[in-house]
This record gives sequence, structure tokens and C-alpha cells, in this order.
Amino acid sequence: MLRRALQVVARCGQQGALLRAPRILPGLNPASAFGSSTDSLVSRFCPEKTDLKDYALPNASWCPDMLSLYQEFLEKTKSGGWIKLPSFKSNRDHIQGLKLPSGLAVASDKGDWRIFTRCIPVEGQGYEYAIFFHPSEKKSVCLFQPGPYLEGAPGFAHGGSLAAMMDETFSKTAYLAGEGLFTLSLNIRFKNLIPVGSLAVLNVVVEKIEDQKLYISCVTQSRDQQTVYAKSSGVFLQLQLETESSQQ
Repeated sequence: MLRRALQVVARCGQQGALLRAPRILPGLNPASAFGSSTDSLVSRFCPEKTDLKDYALPNASWCPDMLSLYQEFLEKTKSGGWIKLPSFKSNRDHIQGLKLPSGLAVASDKGDWRIFTRCIPVEGQGYEYAIFFHPSEKKSVCLFQPGPYLEGAPGFAHGGSLAAMMDETFSKTAYLAGEGLFTLSLNIRFKNLIPVGSLAVLNVVVEKIEDQKLYISCVTQSRDQQTVYAKSSGVFLQLQLETESSQQ
């Protein structure tokens, strides 16, 4: 799906502005970025009842900083307007009942598919993270603890693992803030290395939404904010998904 999506986006770039070639991206919504209710997107993304496993829950591998900050944000979900996002094995599980436009659909058995940041099933060895989203302020905080399978320099997380974590947090934020689905660009300035097994906090904010694009920024730092690990920005394409009813 992503390969097909990138091919579509690449063709759009070659032909100039996205809005001048609406037929290349089936289902594009030319209306306001807020055409769909944020509450509706959140409720669809965070089902109240599900048998799916939520991987964004504390486990024995979480470091003390990860656990304590998770509890702090969990308290903020009660009165501070924050929402904890569940993290399922596949993004398809988050958008059940919806279909991508036919031009982007992929026929495959989804049973063995995993989102990249959940591809290492052993607790503590790969990506340990939890994302909290604030709908009214259109911002997110991701608590990220890289495991030893993500090592780059000895004892430190590979820069690519942080880039993937940024992209994942951006994509969830973009989708919930304005139906953003696909990454058009991601720019990162690395500042410091993240020790394996430690906590990195990604502070993500939607800066603006215009011309069917969402502009997002992120500062990744230590919990005490004394060390900045990286700064990044991204642009996401806003794509109106097709519902089951629209396919009938």
C-alpha cells in the first residue's frame, strides 16, 4: 500500500500542484481540513470495545522514567483533554470499516501484516512506545524507549529508529487532526544520541493545515528537557477515506 501511495504522490509532484490533478488521488476531499469531526476520527481510531491487543501498555521492560511519565499522562486523560491512543498490530485495525480509494487498495492476506514499529514482538527488545493525543490543541506526545534491537552506535539507538518513531507519531497525529495519511516529506536534525533503554519524549504539534496538507513539527528530548535528541518537521497529504457504504 505504501509503495503504491508513494508512486501516486511522486506522480503528483511531477505534474505540479496536487489540486491540479485531482483524478490521480481517488477520494481526495477538496473541502476544509476539518470536514470530518475530530471526535469522530478519534472514536473510530480508539474503539471502546475490542479484542485486539493494545501494545501501548506498560510491561516489565519499561524504565522508571517511562512508567512514571506514562502515569502522569494517563491522569491527564481524566481531566486534561488528552487521549491515550491504543497501538494495534496493524494500522488496518485502527481504521476498521473503512476502505482506501481503489487506486491505493492492495489485495493481500492481512493476517501476517504488522506495522513497522510493532514488528519486534519481544517486549523491551525493539520499539516500546505510547502516544497521547490532545484533540483540541492538535498535538501529541510520544513516550519512546528504544530496545537493544534498535542499536546503532554501541549502546545507543540507531538514528533510523528515531526517524521511524517520528514518522509514526506524525502519521497518527496527522490522521486524527485532519485525515492526513501519507508522508510527503520528513526533515530531521539530529542533536544527541539516545541511550538504549532510556526514555525519549517526542513533542509533536500540527503547525497548520492548508491546501490538503498538514505541516507538523517535533522536538525530541529527555524527560528533564535538558537534552535535545532531535528536531524535525514533516508534511502530510490529506486524503479522504472511502467508507464501506460509499463502495456499495
